[in-house]
Amino acid sequence: MDQIIQTHWQNLWSTDRQLQNEAYYAIIEATDRPVDWAYQVWDEVVDNLTHKDNHNRSIAAQVLCNLAKSDPDGRIMDDFDALLAVTRDDRFVTARHCLQALWKVGVVGDQQRQRLLDGLEARFQACSAEKNCTLIRYDIIQGLGHLYDAVEDETVKSKALAWIDTEEDLKYRKKYASVWKAR
Repeated sequence: MDQIIQTHWQNLWSTDRQLQNEAYYAIIEATDRPVDWAYQVWDEVVDNLTHKDNHNRSIAAQVLCNLAKSDPDGRIMDDFDALLAVTRDDRFVTARHCLQALWKVGVVGDQQRQRLLDGLEARFQACSAEKNCTLIRYDIIQGLGHLYDAVEDETVKSKALAWIDTEEDLKYRKKYASVWKAR
């Protein structure tokens, strides 16, 4: 890890929001491609998934999703449930940030994609009684759209369309389906 990334990493968990935000954007940009220092920070990221500060939880979830591409040992498979738990965070904005980044795990490989699809299917079905169900479902469908664009796996598309068909409210079924019209 070079000195600049190391400095940003130290600021990633800062209580100074300006420093934290600058660090967040730098780390997300750095981890947008595989990095050789993923395992140096992995446990710290996983630990922050349950941090008392929702900003840290949100950052940890998004960074872990990005680090999945730098995970030749498949550690994301062991930590996926902790990551999926953040999609149920008490702070809805934190849950959404995680949901919107989660698709990146599925790009890594077939096992990760299957684990992601299984987790998101359960989440899609279970959220029906939640206050923000329609936003949760939209984020899931949108994420599957991003995943499909990245890997062009027809299984992803067929699952997304099948889940959309389970939506009872026609208005929301149309909204979810709009994600797939151009694909």
